[in-house]
Amino acid sequence: MRMTTLLGVALLLAACAKKDDAKPAESAMAAPAMAAPAPTPAPFSLSDAAGKWDYVARSATGDTMLVQAELTATADPDHWTILFKGRKPLPMRITLSGDSAMTSAGPYESVLRKGVTVTTDGVMRMMNGKLVGRSVAHYSTKGADSVRQLLIEATRKP
Repeated sequence: MRMTTLLGVALLLAACAKKDDAKPAESAMAAPAMAAPAPTPAPFSLSDAAGKWDYVARSATGDTMLVQAELTATADPDHWTILFKGRKPLPMRITLSGDSAMTSAGPYESVLRKGVTVTTDGVMRMMNGKLVGRSVAHYSTKGADSVRQLLIEATRKP
């Protein structure tokens, strides 16, 4: 009987023992695949942006064209200008950060609101050969200031 008990215990231990080639219980379920990291965008290049551009500002929904202008970009961020029809070129201030160019212009008389002063601040990126981005127009009016969100797209002139 003693031998039978020892044989039974040995069989029980053998059955319960983990084998080296057995997979751990948690690996029985497939782990979710890790997404590949997004490619790092190239830094904004002033020399790539240098030239004349047809500049269009649209409403935040993109359905209404509000302003057309000519943007002149240079390899020197201190010499960018925007030219609205019938006006003198307006200097733009450009600051680079990664793949973006932050823009600022004004204060100047609004193209959309006669007699109102506006300052614009925005950001543009080079995408598919175009400068695209968003801008916020800050209008100074009697009483409260107001703002307008704009979508920006500039296409290089031939």
